[in-house]
Amino acid sequence: MGAATGRNHHGGRGRQPEGTRAGDDEHGKRGRPTWILLQRIIHYFNVIWDEAEELQRLAELSDPKVTIETGNAFLDEFYCQSVEGVKPGQYVLISVTDTGSGMPGEVIDKAFDPFFTTKAAGAGTGLGLSQVYGFIRQSGGHVRIYSEIGEGTTVKIYLPRSFARDKPLTAGKTADDSPAGKQEVVLVVEDDADVRAYVVETLSALNYSVREAANAAAALSILDDSGTVDLLLTDVVMPGMNGRNLAEAAKLRRPGLKVLYMTGYSRNAIVHQGRLDAGVSLMQKPFSQNVLAMRVRTMLEEA
Repeated sequence: MGAATGRNHHGGRGRQPEGTRAGDDEHGKRGRPTWILLQRIIHYFNVIWDEAEELQRLAELSDPKVTIETGNAFLDEFYCQSVEGVKPGQYVLISVTDTGSGMPGEVIDKAFDPFFTTKAAGAGTGLGLSQVYGFIRQSGGHVRIYSEIGEGTTVKIYLPRSFARDKPLTAGKTADDSPAGKQEVVLVVEDDADVRAYVVETLSALNYSVREAANAAAALSILDDSGTVDLLLTDVVMPGMNGRNLAEAAKLRRPGLKVLYMTGYSRNAIVHQGRLDAGVSLMQKPFSQNVLAMRVRTMLEEA
């Protein structure tokens, strides 16, 4: 399976909430312990184990690797309007990533359906992932699959935070508080049409001038024009030339061009697998409108 940027499962593709690294709080700051879950510990360990076993089975490599990470996330109202049954609020994020062969879109769309399986006849019931999905939904949670052929897969599980032994934290800024642009030009490069449309729509509403491309070749064609581009916002894993190589080629054409990456992978997985260097500016999908606004504004205002 191939963890990445584009396709995801659960209510279709599109609106993006915030995702954070292990140990981050809902604003991406380090040091806060992962929020507690009001679930019996055995249940969500079973969820993680089932996901990991299924991903490793599908990895189809002689030395497959499965990475499990945890963190905190906030799903905002803007995102939840597009996903049936998901409530805005604070969640614990469990991310399971493999290094396998990736999943085609038709498999992603059916991955959690009862009795659906890619195994040979008689080799499986097709109930494993559907049971995982059922537990997550019964717990008030949310799940997404990100995958690209040849690049592995990431499954992100969001389970509601419990306040039983903790004090609630404020959710942070609302979408209305998001920092606005100053008509700077942002080039958005994303192979998933729904994700690209969401990012373009959001940035346009924030007073940015937005140009878009579905792949690296189209992006380089835009950069070869004489028009201004202030920021390259690119997916990391794409068919053909990836985001890292695109950024290198773009900077040869436009020295000093600022680059912000986005991906469905966890930061640890994408750095350890050599797709990006440590220390680069990276947003993890799914991300909220406010996180997108803040990260773009910060990049543009950096010296």
